[in-house]
Amino acid sequence: MSHERLLRASRWIAAGMIAALAAPSFAHGIWFTQRAKQVALVYGIGADDLDMVRRLPQAEHIAAYDAQFHPIAATARVSGPVVLIDTVAKPVLVSAVLQNGTWSRRGSAEFEKKGRDEMPDATLSEKTVKYAVAVEGPLTGRIPALPHQVLQLVPAGPLPEQHGAPLTYIALFDGKPQAGVRVIADMVNDPDAKEVETAADGSVTFPVRNQGLNVLRAVFAGPSDNPKKYDRIEHTATLAFTLAHAPE
Repeated sequence: MSHERLLRASRWIAAGMIAALAAPSFAHGIWFTQRAKQVALVYGIGADDLDMVRRLPQAEHIAAYDAQFHPIAATARVSGPVVLIDTVAKPVLVSAVLQNGTWSRRGSAEFEKKGRDEMPDATLSEKTVKYAVAVEGPLTGRIPALPHQVLQLVPAGPLPEQHGAPLTYIALFDGKPQAGVRVIADMVNDPDAKEVETAADGSVTFPVRNQGLNVLRAVFAGPSDNPKKYDRIEHTATLAFTLAHAPE
């Protein structure tokens, strides 16, 4: 084997070791939910509803869409400890992106908010980006790949009326189906669930878990666009939708 091929092979092995070391059992994310019948953007995991107001400057590409998936005006508004999303009309979809910074660690130590340029002996350095899409009204067709949602979960069929029904999702990366995306079915109520990887066609199937709010989470490690600062970009995306309860 030539020196150049050996070097390339060593890099692939090192990348694989990094990925193995870095595979987390959970990851924080952003998602949309209701607060007093208003759409709110939350940062956290499980029951953790952390300080989204402090993180709001890191949020970008907050958007809303009508029934034909055309964009409508949307803005974020701070209301006490909560970030609410105001729209000019009731949306069918809302979306957002949060730039969560660059983090590095040595071995199994805690992550520090530094790049490889600041921690050259780091075992792993990664840029972390969070994405969120929520269904807020009746869907008239399959959700398209949305702008700025580099990683996105899309239902492959109509949302069911009852929890427990199986539903297939497609993980999109840069708008195309992506294998190997790690997905859990309920980030809020079962955040430590074993992740299931998407198949070659980007698909994964779960029974819909809740007769109420459902928040699925997907995680995928993509290539770095700045190798001197971080080894990879960890993309974390959520898809939220709600099943209606029985009439009171």
